[in-house]
Amino acid sequence: MRKGLKVLLAVVAVALTATAVTLAANSSSSATSDTLVFGAASEPTSLDGAVVSDGESLRVIDQITEGLVGLKNGTTVIVPKLATSWRASNGGRVWSFKLRRGVTFQDGTPFNAKAVCANFDRWYNFTGAFASDSTSYYYYTVFGGYKKAAKGLGNSPLYRSCRAVGDSTAVITLRRPNASFLGALSLTAFGMQSPTAMTKYGADKGTLSKDGVFTPGGQYGVPGGVAVGTGPFKLESWKIGDKLVIVRNDSYWGKKAFLRRVIFRAIPDNAARLQALQTGEIQGYDLVEPQDIATIKKDSKLKVLDRPAFNVAYVTINQAVKPFDNLLVRQAVAYGLDRAGVVKTFYAGRGTVANEFMPPEVVGYSKTVKKYTYNPEKAKQLLRQAGLTLPVEVEFWYPTDVSRPYMPDPARNFQAFAASLDKSGFKVIPKSAPWAPDYVGRVQAGTAGALNLIGWTGDFGDPDNFIGTFFRTKQGQWGFNNPQLFTLLNKALIETNLAKRAAMYRQANNMIMNFLPGVPYAHTKPALAFQKNVVGYIPSPVSLEPFSTVRFVG
Repeated sequence: MRKGLKVLLAVVAVALTATAVTLAANSSSSATSDTLVFGAASEPTSLDGAVVSDGESLRVIDQITEGLVGLKNGTTVIVPKLATSWRASNGGRVWSFKLRRGVTFQDGTPFNAKAVCANFDRWYNFTGAFASDSTSYYYYTVFGGYKKAAKGLGNSPLYRSCRAVGDSTAVITLRRPNASFLGALSLTAFGMQSPTAMTKYGADKGTLSKDGVFTPGGQYGVPGGVAVGTGPFKLESWKIGDKLVIVRNDSYWGKKAFLRRVIFRAIPDNAARLQALQTGEIQGYDLVEPQDIATIKKDSKLKVLDRPAFNVAYVTINQAVKPFDNLLVRQAVAYGLDRAGVVKTFYAGRGTVANEFMPPEVVGYSKTVKKYTYNPEKAKQLLRQAGLTLPVEVEFWYPTDVSRPYMPDPARNFQAFAASLDKSGFKVIPKSAPWAPDYVGRVQAGTAGALNLIGWTGDFGDPDNFIGTFFRTKQGQWGFNNPQLFTLLNKALIETNLAKRAAMYRQANNMIMNFLPGVPYAHTKPALAFQKNVVGYIPSPVSLEPFSTVRFVG
């Protein structure tokens, strides 16, 4: 998922071959000094930040919208964005944001405190298809609930109200303190969007399928529709199977982008993306397969950029599917997955075996978690101890038509894991679905089998953004209710003493790996590739980089 986990628009998934890429490239103008073509791993799912969490959507939205705060390029350090300053009062429950003056949305709507409150109130008042952890994923995990409780979800809203004090001050009141609130506001999901455009183009219309796939009902954020923020680029066009084009916002309040246009082409096949870069049809792409890095480095016209490792790949174990509500069975899965073999074989030295659901760089990482080394005989023993007859059938899902920073080639990972589980007392029933439109929606809704491959790239440098996002509330993906774990993570979320907070997250990590809601298996250092004459692209640990700083040289 996105960052790591993700909500999806029901659009037609595109599987472009190298031939199709060539045809598409030939149908458009070649790259110029003010136009960059970027090879995306898949189509975006929507351009409404409130209803997505997949990286390909967020990459584009991040160029169009901005939040009250952002991250310093290449880091997880919080910096001012649409708010120039902020102040917390009443024990961290009231936040006053001084807003940047003279800013307008790309449709001419003024950006002011009233617009800020319109966005916050929109999220809080989500109902129906929008009030779901598989639609407004980030809002639910950060803010804990909606004004009206959503069916099947716990509801403990953090947000209380937003008040406009004149045009330039927005006062947001929370129901309780929250140590990660400010950092969470840097998420693309909380970018400011034009209230005028959202109303005009039906942003709040949509349906949710029984499998957890969200389908917009209006023209906001969809192919051929509109998406309106305050960012350095604005949406020009989006046609599925062809391209998505953003153009420079010449009315932008800050430093103008160097590039006039950025074109995103969906090229799901790894080899096709590499070929398109080599032939000059694209000038850059993300999610370079580890085995392709040597080839790129040998080409004098190309270069590799490294993104800091800030992610986790894992196998979900859905406890709503019996017999996986039995800890012995979940332990058998953990011992039956050859994690070290997968990392060694498919990550080309750029991955390490993950023993918990957050990378070592994050505060609260524990060095004392229970570890599960590949042991097929122990897995079989645990299954028999659980009273099961071997082999135990298990439906195991993986995504197609996609690469992720933590999972460059999902099919290979799946095949290796399926083979190791088959040796460990299980009989794997393979299932797959395209990343877009329905794989991540299924995962989040809990309809993607007992086991599935997924992962997470952190959004900001806080432990709540990893294990809090996953395990602070009851979610369809995991299918369990653990009040003890929920209580600990919610207490950690409001603890302001850093040492105490770190200790609470270490305790939570130990608890999680004993309880075993899933099996983390890799932290990776993803790579990007560009033509050598492209400069100014600054890799970010959270996989969101501004294209406004990018330019051509020579």
